[in-house]
Amino acid sequence: MGILSKIATNDGHGENSPYFDGWKAYDSNPFHPTKNPNGVIQMGLAENQLCFDLIENWLKGHPEASICTTEGVVDFKDIANFQDYHGLSAFRNAVAKFMGRTRGNKVTFDPNNIVMSGGATGAAETISFCIADPGDAFLVPTPYYPAFDRDITWRTRVKLVPVVCESSNNFNLTITALEAAYQEAQDAGIRVKGLFINNPSNPLGTTLDREALKSIVRFINEKGIHLVSDEIYAATVFCQPDFISISEILEEVECNKNLVHVLYSLSKDMGLPGFRVGIIYSYNKDVVSCARKMSSFGLVSTQTQHLIASMLSDDDFVERYLSETAERLALRHRTLTRGLNQVGIGSLKSNAGLFFWMDLRRLLKEPTFEEEMKLWRVIIHEVKLNVSPGQSFHCSEPGWFRVCFANMDNETMEIALRRIRTFVLQSKETEVPVKSHRWRNNLRLSFSSIRCEDSMMTPRTITPHSPMPHSPLVRAV
Repeated sequence: MGILSKIATNDGHGENSPYFDGWKAYDSNPFHPTKNPNGVIQMGLAENQLCFDLIENWLKGHPEASICTTEGVVDFKDIANFQDYHGLSAFRNAVAKFMGRTRGNKVTFDPNNIVMSGGATGAAETISFCIADPGDAFLVPTPYYPAFDRDITWRTRVKLVPVVCESSNNFNLTITALEAAYQEAQDAGIRVKGLFINNPSNPLGTTLDREALKSIVRFINEKGIHLVSDEIYAATVFCQPDFISISEILEEVECNKNLVHVLYSLSKDMGLPGFRVGIIYSYNKDVVSCARKMSSFGLVSTQTQHLIASMLSDDDFVERYLSETAERLALRHRTLTRGLNQVGIGSLKSNAGLFFWMDLRRLLKEPTFEEEMKLWRVIIHEVKLNVSPGQSFHCSEPGWFRVCFANMDNETMEIALRRIRTFVLQSKETEVPVKSHRWRNNLRLSFSSIRCEDSMMTPRTITPHSPMPHSPLVRAV
């Protein structure tokens, strides 16, 4: 007793949620096509492995990009010795250019406004430290990424106030919902310091349209609160509509830009989570200065900066990579969602991300979160698929599950699809009660009506590696 601090021993990490429990179930019994074919398939990890072959081929053709090769060792001393927390200028320039490219070159980013961080996790915590005090709060639309509860609040002691979004309007964020959440916090004596949005959305796989983004900017400007736009999935858009960055909206709507900050990372768009490249881009010079000082606790290694700068400065490679990843994501998304549609399982229509929002409400005996957990345990322990239940994303309605589809090879995907289709068909045979929900009538489901550009639907050979690695985040105890 008393040996460890209260922060170290409290439950702020959120590891006791179903989201992390699913990872533990996978870690204790991971699927392998030959060594453990009956193991749990990891569909709870939003990792982009579909274009590793493109990156590997680039690395083979550019050995000088690494200081650990014969061709690159000439730069070893300078890179190994140098560690300025501002970041290498070549790195910041390359990242700024890449951010503009992933946003259709409709906006430009100033390298001087870039602050590096140890992954998006570190970036989210740093921006929280910079603009909020313990006890202050951020509004966050639901459903939202479970680890925000850890990243934004655990060590900062900042609160999250959910903005409830519902399936009746496809989980779209509305000003009515924002006003209600803001007023609820005010009534509770909680000071709201900002609004935290995730665009494209994790877990929905959807993007905010121009009018919604304009309304958000007007809202935060009127309230005088900050806006943090997490855009780490910006380049994972594989169907129309195109992604619109909050930076583009700032050119169209009058607003105090000092209130706006963008989070970015190479973990999703480039599939490099192990490189721990997180970015804060702020229009507020004071925030940039503060965040730079705090970045000393989570810098990106200069070796990584050096390699990334070289890779992202190759315009031909970047163009080819972004085009190919969109096509492969579209094909994978189409294959899985249509396969599920064939047995009556729908999902929210989506156009981005490494996952989709699966609708299993009709498999619940009753529309309760208790029944959602029962169904989830069956899927984890009997079907052997780690999909994440909606309540771990703070979803307001039971029966929704996030399914990640880009972290496996084709063979594993086919096995996962067969497992869930078999489960659904067996559920029908055993007459699992199916409830009719009045909100279902308004829901726009993906089914076979989804149409992406034909070029995105051309079958291709996908060559991500298998077997899937163990979860890097949580190990079974």
